[in-house]
Amino acid sequence: MAPQLPPSLTLDHDGPVAVLRLARPDKRNALDDATVLGLEAFFGAPPPDVRAVVLDAEGDHFSAGLDLAELGATDGVAGVEHSRFWHRVFDRMERGRLPVVSVLKGAVVGGGLELAAATHVRVAETSAFYALPEARHGLFVGGGGSVRIPRLIGVHRMTDLMLTGRVLDAQEGLALGISTYLAEPGGGFAKALELAHRMADNPPVSTFAVLQALPRIAAARDEEGYLMESLMAAISSSSDEAQDRMAAFLDGRAGKVR
Repeated sequence: MAPQLPPSLTLDHDGPVAVLRLARPDKRNALDDATVLGLEAFFGAPPPDVRAVVLDAEGDHFSAGLDLAELGATDGVAGVEHSRFWHRVFDRMERGRLPVVSVLKGAVVGGGLELAAATHVRVAETSAFYALPEARHGLFVGGGGSVRIPRLIGVHRMTDLMLTGRVLDAQEGLALGISTYLAEPGGGFAKALELAHRMADNPPVSTFAVLQALPRIAAARDEEGYLMESLMAAISSSSDEAQDRMAAFLDGRAGKVR
């Protein structure tokens, strides 16, 4: 059964690829609680036949971040709980079973950049621009950005963005590692869909290894990382599908890397 989604999210399918779209273009796809809960509903119980996801957005902007109209006056405990709610949802997406390719265009700002950083591969159109204006409003990032974004661009560059209000364009974002592909306006979705289909064709055990083991190996000490790598390599290569694919490669029935 399809998950119950709010009107601010739409869901389509292209074979084994789910296309999930932010659908608040009049608000530059600002993220309200209903939208974030919808993301949790989808990634908490994705359809079993889905093998990869494209996260797209209606209109000219990916997401302008947290819908400040919902922030209001709150006490410290409620603020912590709200931040932890975003952490839970974005973790569910980043650490789930499905690779997620996001299509970035227009504003990728604040919480929108935090959401993008939780996806696995990011395709930016040349219209994309990135900013973290929270500090200029007396705020601090709360959707996991202080953990994920420095892994992409470094602490010093995030410090610059937050303290100065600097805005990065799409070319700068590509050079710094925010995006991994750059497309012309209107071309981001097609590229993301192509990549998602390539990911969906991978054996599930390989996808599991990349999404679940690789981040933990990268964060581990060398000794633990090498052990996890050897275990995951042995498990992956012993699967029936891996054996079949290797046989096809050795017999010349599979394409070579060129």
